Amino acid sequence: MPEGIPDGMPTEAPNETPDAPSAERRHLAAERKNHRYVWWYLAYFLFGIHIVAFVMIYAISHAK
Repeated sequence: MPEGIPDGMPTEAPNETPDAPSAERRHLAAERKNHRYVWWYLAYFLFGIHIVAFVMIYAISHAK
């Protein structure tokens, strides 16, 4: 271990600074963001299916 670096501290590549995340970090951040959007789309889709189902039940029960 190089001198001056405490144990457990992550070492960075020479051209990598804390302000400029690596390509892997950017990829993981984008993947996490996309994963969150997928859950939101799924939630809206399931909510919409229930609204349509309730409207259909209402229409069928009130049909003459």
